[in-house]
This record gives sequence, structure tokens and C-alpha cells, in this order.
Amino acid sequence: MPISITLTNDMLLFEQGAAIMYQSEPWITLKRNFNHCIQSFLGEFKEVYIAKENDQLLGFIIVQMAGTFKGYIQSIAITENARGKGIGTTLIAFAEKRILSVSPNIFICVSSFNIKAQHWYFKLGYEKIGVLKDFIVKDYDEILLRKTIGPLSNFGL
Repeated sequence: MPISITLTNDMLLFEQGAAIMYQSEPWITLKRNFNHCIQSFLGEFKEVYIAKENDQLLGFIIVQMAGTFKGYIQSIAITENARGKGIGTTLIAFAEKRILSVSPNIFICVSSFNIKAQHWYFKLGYEKIGVLKDFIVKDYDEILLRKTIGPLSNFGL
């Protein structure tokens, strides 16, 4: 059965997603517990998409769809047993298509210590545009990345 990606606001799925997050990197190093992670799913203008296969949760992606950085991929996480199978790339491609329907820019942050993720994002066409020093915790920076199809003015915004 193919992977399905759907928009959700199901709190049970948010709790499952938070459990994936707080038990894996980068959230372990960033000292984000379950309560911190569950807050990531809540708030206006957030869209949470889940990837499932045969009713089994494989991962999720959270996209912020308003504000200065409209089109910000806030979080992405894949269950441990689904990693390395292209689920993350599928979720990113899905989010990019959604974002590019309303904005020419896609933004994401990656932790300075998360070298593997940095290489993956660069491979997907993201470019480093800035550094947020000590953004979440002291001694670790967040690197702001952007993928674009052009300036806002060319997009009619």
C-alpha cells in the first residue's frame, strides 16, 4: 500500500508525533521534553501533515503558513523504523508543493550540530541564509535555510 499524507488536527496523533520528537535528535540535544514537543503542534496558521502506511504513523511535518516567514517548515520527524526509506524526502516534497502554492520561499532551520540533516537539506536545494546564535539552547545555533523560486515581487505578493 502506498504512503498517504494527510492534514490532521487530531490530538492523539500530535501526542504520537511529540513522542517521536522528544526521543530523537535534534530534540534530545536541545533538551526538548514531551511537553515542549506537544506545543510544537499547536497554534494558529500551523498545518500538520502525517505520513501513514496501513494506518501506521511513519512521520509528520509541521508547516507555518502565515507571517514574515510564511512557508516555514517548523518540524519534521520520522519514526525510527521508517528512517532511511524516503519518508522524510516525500514529506518535504509535499510541504514544498503546498508552500509554493502561496509563496515563492520555503524556510527551515537546522541545528548547528545536526550535520547529517544539514547535508540532506543542501542536497534538496536549500541554501544557508543566516545563523540564529544560541536560539533554542546556549552553545547551539540554528541555521536558517531557504529554498526559493524567486522574490516575493515576482510572485505577486
